[in-house]
Amino acid sequence: MAYTPKILAFAGSARRGSFNHALVSAAAAGARNEGATVTLLDMNDFQLPLFSEDLEASSGLPENARKLKKLFIEHDGLLISSPEYNGGVTPMLKNAIDWVSRKEGNEPPLVAYQGKVAVVMAASPGALGGIRALPQVAAILNGIGVTILPNKLALAKAHEVFAEDGSIKDEKQRKSIHALSQALVAMLRKIHG
Repeated sequence: MAYTPKILAFAGSARRGSFNHALVSAAAAGARNEGATVTLLDMNDFQLPLFSEDLEASSGLPENARKLKKLFIEHDGLLISSPEYNGGVTPMLKNAIDWVSRKEGNEPPLVAYQGKVAVVMAASPGALGGIRALPQVAAILNGIGVTILPNKLALAKAHEVFAEDGSIKDEKQRKSIHALSQALVAMLRKIHG
């Protein structure tokens, strides 16, 4: 039976009207067009306390962290779009990555990240498009065993790219966004197919 890539897609922003959620949604559509099964998350559904080993020791892994970790384990690829906050990765994204990384019971270390392949992207209304956050997100994920594809996108002036409904106004931009997900699907098929 032919392999169907399973991709988890989410934005490192929980803001209503987030350009990064619109961007990762567009990338998810591109992956679906390539035959992948895509789970698109809204991080508002996974509110987490600030990571603390003391909190973990006293209360265990929060239920939302368990749910998110299960989703990571069930998928082979990641599409992540992160805004840039003050030149860096968002606290929400880093916090989610940290909670999902935690070992429970007899699990191997970093089980949720083992064998994962990711594409990272960013969107911003500014001229840089979130480019300063991308190497940080890639370094964090690479440091815990995720393979990061070299294909990246920093979408500048995002307010000019997306319509009010989140659709992409420009066909050239849509093709660039879909090319990211096409590269991820192709790599997952090479690895697992």
